[in-house]
Amino acid sequence: MVRIVDRRLDSKNKSAVNRQRFMRRFKNQIRRAVSDAIAGRSIKDLDNGESVSIPAKDLAEPQFHHGRGGIWETIYTGNDQFSSGDQINRPQGGGGGGTGKGKASNEGEGEDDFVFNLSREEFLDVFFDDLALPNLVKTQLARIHEYKIQRAGFTNDGTPANINVVRSMRGALGRRLALASPYAGKLRELQKQLDELLETRPDDDPDVEKLRHDIAVLRAKIEAIPFIDTFDLRYNNRVRIPKPTTQAVMFCIMDVSGSMDEEKKSTAKRFFMLLYLFLTRTYEHIEVVFIRHHTVAKEVNEEDFFHSRESGGTVVSSALELMRDILHERYLNGAWNVYGAQASDGDNWENDSPHCRELLAETILPFVQYFAYIEITPGEPQNLWREYEKLTGAKSNFAMQHIEGLPDIYPVFRELFKKKLA
Repeated sequence: MVRIVDRRLDSKNKSAVNRQRFMRRFKNQIRRAVSDAIAGRSIKDLDNGESVSIPAKDLAEPQFHHGRGGIWETIYTGNDQFSSGDQINRPQGGGGGGTGKGKASNEGEGEDDFVFNLSREEFLDVFFDDLALPNLVKTQLARIHEYKIQRAGFTNDGTPANINVVRSMRGALGRRLALASPYAGKLRELQKQLDELLETRPDDDPDVEKLRHDIAVLRAKIEAIPFIDTFDLRYNNRVRIPKPTTQAVMFCIMDVSGSMDEEKKSTAKRFFMLLYLFLTRTYEHIEVVFIRHHTVAKEVNEEDFFHSRESGGTVVSSALELMRDILHERYLNGAWNVYGAQASDGDNWENDSPHCRELLAETILPFVQYFAYIEITPGEPQNLWREYEKLTGAKSNFAMQHIEGLPDIYPVFRELFKKKLA
């Protein structure tokens, strides 16, 4: 059996269909490889691709071949190393398997693993495959502002750019055959009569000339049928189909007070960078409100949210009050799904934490689909955590998670924003 392996690079996206089919077939292996890659790479490398190795045994396919047929008796030679029941050791490294580790060996054979390179988009698609904003519902499905263009057969009128040549020529051919069919039958009869008449009469006979005249008239009628007519033209029909859209707004609240050292701020920033990347990739119509706070909260743009060096004391309630005001001013018209995520070290002014819990429970949670709080501290939970903890049992749309360092960002992010069944 001859096997040909094409190792040429795909050019001009010629094998895009085969690539997508391959990714669907080995989806589980690719997901495991992406999970392993995420565990071993830093967040700064999230936006890059990945090389995925698929074991050769997973690529094996069943094959049909001709059997020998008949009844065969075969004698196998013995060996001087093993007896019945002995366990055979695995070949040493270097004896096949494609790992490239170990010393050289004169035993064993194998096949290299298949290396499949994921692009940046494919890597992020796999990573975000099982993530979504929880309980995202279409609160105003009837409000439609978007349409998508979809093919809907053919139509008799349209613009020249939409002419379907194949369908038009097919219609023209059918029309010509239909119109010429009566003439063609009569033409064949007259031609037969002319041939029979010429066997007994001369060419200048009046009957012969009459038949020739009739034949010429019929041929002229057939040739007068237009090759193509405006009636034959067919145009590709495209219709606008309503495309429902869901509007969502995400509040990102980050503590930048003096109790948040640079490591904690870096962890919080990276969490929101990952969250923002997820939101902008997953939802086309979503607004993100950035709020950073110390003793005073401010709504800022993305650049200032991640890179401003302003700092100070800690009054978390200022951020919640600002979120409440923005929420009631812009997004409580019934057309928005509201979500919130707050990152802090939990070290709040002692008298302010109970007020934060009241603000969250009475003025924010009743109006949001989901609110997540992450506390970034390597030690015991702080006072803000203890106050928020009183809401976990009573509020189903509130969740809390603890982050000690950078390695915890991915598991916490997936836990907070994984898909939930309705």
